[in-house]
Amino acid sequence: MTCARVLLTGAAGFIGGHVRGALSDAGFDVVPVDALLPSAHGADAEPPDGVRRADVRDLPALTALLRGVDVVCHQAAVVGAGVDAGDAPAYASHNDFGTATLLAAMHESGCNRLVLASSMVVYGEGRYRNARGELVTPAPRRRADLDAGIFDDADPETGEPLDWALVEEDSPLRPRSLYAASKVAQENYALAWSLATGGSVTALRYHNVYGDHMPRNTPYSGVAAMFRSSLEAGEPPRVFEDGRQTRDFVHVRDVAAANVAAVDRALPGFSAFNVCSGQPITIGEVAATLARACGGPAPLVTSEYRPGDVRHIVANPRSAREKLGFRARIMPAEGIAAFAHAPLRNAAAAGPPCV
Repeated sequence: MTCARVLLTGAAGFIGGHVRGALSDAGFDVVPVDALLPSAHGADAEPPDGVRRADVRDLPALTALLRGVDVVCHQAAVVGAGVDAGDAPAYASHNDFGTATLLAAMHESGCNRLVLASSMVVYGEGRYRNARGELVTPAPRRRADLDAGIFDDADPETGEPLDWALVEEDSPLRPRSLYAASKVAQENYALAWSLATGGSVTALRYHNVYGDHMPRNTPYSGVAAMFRSSLEAGEPPRVFEDGRQTRDFVHVRDVAAANVAAVDRALPGFSAFNVCSGQPITIGEVAATLARACGGPAPLVTSEYRPGDVRHIVANPRSAREKLGFRARIMPAEGIAAFAHAPLRNAAAAGPPCV
């Protein structure tokens, strides 16, 4: 579908900037827009070259921008775990009302294809198997166990530790943070829009994204950037729990490639895909890899924890490979080592997100 016209929201962001470059390189005619929120870009940010300033909550502006557009690639979002309950209105306004407004503008303008940036946080907890190989939903971890350094999820029947299993796209959506709740709502709005209009939606559930131009250490940054910032300050990266919690880290260039694949391949109805490397890695291994690559101090495993944190969540990449033709090219072992010296984006000094 090269030469198609693509409206790209969030084009000045960490992921959006990479998606813009990848779409342009693939031959798409990209219309890049960004609201340049102070919480993400600073109080006096100017749009990068070619990016138009537009807020996805502005229906008239979006309707005008959508003239002649074939596909919308929606990256714009207020991100993070929901550091404070007071962030809830910002997530609802920018992520949910913004997506609803975008969908209304698409309906008004006759654009019927959406690629939606979603997140693995929609799943909440990962999947687990017991000693018999059966899928099990663990009970929430008890504070008394966490205080005692018992971090693994337990079989609710036997009390034995559970092993992680790969998360499939049909797994239940059980958001555990304000941000996660907003991403589930985005998917639900998009699904309902697809059913009502016959439009096509491809939701890309990003796992732990890292790479060049990632924001530096803020409460809303990813753990890889926070480890980098500690090492640059000559301090050991602080690893919570026992460091054995497992994730899937996917390089931002692979995320951009997944978006190109989704834009290029129109699928009927609503489809959701894990965007991941397919190579699970522990948080302790991430910290140790960065420390070695930086020549810095070894990680400090603190046994500290955050209530509500997920123990393990790792994804199955098969569906994206089979239906989108997407396969990650940069594996965590090499990508995280290279990330030790990648350029980062300075954190905005404008505080938490605002409505």
